[in-house]
Amino acid sequence: MGFFDFIKSAGKKLGIGSDDEDKAPPAEEIRKELQTLDIGADDVDVEVDGDKVVLKGEVADQTILEKAIVAVGNTLGVARVETQVKVAEGEEGEPVIHIVQKGESLWKIAEQHYGNGAKYMAIFEANRPMLSDPDKIYPGQALRIPKDA
Repeated sequence: MGFFDFIKSAGKKLGIGSDDEDKAPPAEEIRKELQTLDIGADDVDVEVDGDKVVLKGEVADQTILEKAIVAVGNTLGVARVETQVKVAEGEEGEPVIHIVQKGESLWKIAEQHYGNGAKYMAIFEANRPMLSDPDKIYPGQALRIPKDA
């Protein structure tokens, strides 16, 4: 089980209707977003409590869990993601999540985490399909930092 904090005023707005940033979107909207991203988290159950989202269930591997955490955390109105998800295969570990600061690029983030900015594509690939372009990141966005780069 893990807890991950996010910036609730930054992220993708799901659904239509109010701009209420005090709480996360309905669980069904978040579940639909996970299915749309096609990251392998279709069997993850989603519960919403105010601005906190709880993910429950099982996923095939750690990568899927980390992508689900980042996808949900990058949703407008979500301040915290709690995971109660079992990883079926491989080694479970604590995800490394980086919150983008003003003026940062994937190159700068790769330098910070790997000591080599040229490894920025590893971060980009680790965050696909949530990222569609390595030059399109924004302050407050959460990025998954893979251990292998």
